[in-house]
Amino acid sequence: MFQHVFAEMNNMLDEIVKHYPTANGPKKQALVQNWNMLKSMSDGIIEEWLRFEERMAVFRESAVSPPVFPPTEAPELQHDAFIRGQGYYKLLMFEPAIAQFKLAAAVYPESLLIKLYIALSQLHLGETSQASDVLMSILPMAEDRKLRAMVYNALGCVQALNGCQAEAEECFTLAIHSDPTLPDPIINLEVCKKNRGDLQYGSQLISLL
Repeated sequence: MFQHVFAEMNNMLDEIVKHYPTANGPKKQALVQNWNMLKSMSDGIIEEWLRFEERMAVFRESAVSPPVFPPTEAPELQHDAFIRGQGYYKLLMFEPAIAQFKLAAAVYPESLLIKLYIALSQLHLGETSQASDVLMSILPMAEDRKLRAMVYNALGCVQALNGCQAEAEECFTLAIHSDPTLPDPIINLEVCKKNRGDLQYGSQLISLL
């Protein structure tokens, strides 16, 4: 439901980034006003989301009959730190997301899902070495084909960002072989071969939940 709002906010920010360096007079003033509006909206969204998460946490802790979750769901999905981490991740706030996921990892140290979130957050921050270490620790235990494909795809993105095209293409191919239904590695293989476009990673993460 927020995709349209964030799309408009990103378009407005793109205009500011593009025109502000050369703008002057009324045009520059208008861009500053748009920036202030975006900053106010961003702060308001974050504040309201944190307040909402806090209310949900209070309910989970105090409810006599808390919501019943499907037994097949991983238990970490119900942990407050994990839920907060997901929220930050969706808001593209990757540093606080990592901090929350690490709190959840302290409770569920064997959770591959938490580790994957941490690795993808690090990848978004450009921390390719750290992300690669986490992804490599997941790979030997990734029995689920979709999870394994996502790990290979993320490793391919690490290689591509580090300028290792052949290794990146190999990882994307392994990802496709692991799960041909996952779209990201198919897109990324084309991006790598044509040397244009944006790398995709983590867009299918919700499918694991």
